Amino acid sequence: MFSAKGSSLSILILSLASYITVNHLFAPRVHKINENVWWGVGPEQNNDTEIREFNINVPEEVITDLKWRLKHHRPFRPSIGTANQYGTNSIFLDEFIDHWENHYNWTEREIFLNKYPQFKTRIQGLDIHFIHIKPDTDENKKVLPMLMVHGWPGSVREFYDVVDILTNNINRNYTLELVIPSLPGFGFSEATTKPGLSLAHTAVLFKKLMNRLGHEKFYLQGGDLGGITLQILSALYPESVLGYHTNFPVVYTLKSYIKPILGVLYPSWIVKPEHYERVYPLKDRGLFIFRESGYFHLQSTKPDSLGVAMDNSPEGMAAYFLEKFITGSNFTYINKFSSKDLKEKFSFTGLIDNLMLYWVTQTASSSFRMYFESFEDGFWTDSIALMSTPLSVRTAIFRSKYDLYMADGVLNEIFTNNIQLNDYDASHFPAFEIPQTFSDDLLNAVDKFEAEQI
Repeated sequence: MFSAKGSSLSILILSLASYITVNHLFAPRVHKINENVWWGVGPEQNNDTEIREFNINVPEEVITDLKWRLKHHRPFRPSIGTANQYGTNSIFLDEFIDHWENHYNWTEREIFLNKYPQFKTRIQGLDIHFIHIKPDTDENKKVLPMLMVHGWPGSVREFYDVVDILTNNINRNYTLELVIPSLPGFGFSEATTKPGLSLAHTAVLFKKLMNRLGHEKFYLQGGDLGGITLQILSALYPESVLGYHTNFPVVYTLKSYIKPILGVLYPSWIVKPEHYERVYPLKDRGLFIFRESGYFHLQSTKPDSLGVAMDNSPEGMAAYFLEKFITGSNFTYINKFSSKDLKEKFSFTGLIDNLMLYWVTQTASSSFRMYFESFEDGFWTDSIALMSTPLSVRTAIFRSKYDLYMADGVLNEIFTNNIQLNDYDASHFPAFEIPQTFSDDLLNAVDKFEAEQI
């Protein structure tokens, strides 16, 4: 039998050999996506390019039905344990649902959600919803277009608290024009009835959206699914991207899995010493990711079965979505949590705003399908392949402590031209949680991007 030391050495030698093999055999490929797929109902038609004003106006009967469902749900089975080890804690869920039923005023919140100009336009057969904030004209300031994209279980609501900060840059020689779309099948963006609309295809839709608004070149900001969409857009259309700021840098390559194993011998090759525990021990990190990625496997394989429950039960939707906000806020909340913890980061009202954009549009199922279309076939999807493509565009990374961690020694596989990397004691939802810090980081990145343009 091999000794433990001998076994470890054998694993490391095998990993090194695998790394060298992968490095030579899996060179990055340039992928092309069909840019003319008709995602609308029925056969392809002449595409309407009109940009139409849009206001959220939910029928009263939808809100009446919601109130009835909130009031008449069955009692929740009491949780085992004191926190969220089994999912969203029943005591916390009771408190949240009570707030939704008795203290959340949709009439007021609808006005709030309509505070920024919103539009729809049809692209490849789908109505795409987007917020569009044009700055006041100032001849002395350069107008920089920026596309900002949310993820799941988020929505355009994540960006409401950063809009005013980003568009009121009195001390800079530029101002931002913000375009904030809803992902297709999320909120007020139309869902396709045809299979295949992945994040890669979404990147095509959003590039066309920016072109329709008159922008051939533009900045990008995104996290979660939005970040992946914009990472893909950067790989497909580098000539269109002035700079890409992300709070969700993704490196999904074979080498990125081998490097941490090799790093056991010399961890500082992979990770900063102060971040050692975010990567090692590998067993603990791997088990954590495995345990917390159940939602990903469900949504990537059986989105419709799960969606039926979410689209018909506001309590079910709240429990499922809130669990992601709890874990995404701070990993320690899984085992030690009170409602006060989450309310220090997000208000119940803000969280319900986000849920309402899924509930009133009945888009839980269609939002889940994005995972199936993008990841169901593992390494062989266009989305995965494009996520594995090194980027030539300039990038800036906002890295949160309580998010999927990409170590410095892995980031350079994809983010080959990164000009800013900052670490924060933040969550998976930084624009929603700490809008001022998030905005400052983004604006500082734009400053650097612009300086390099001169």
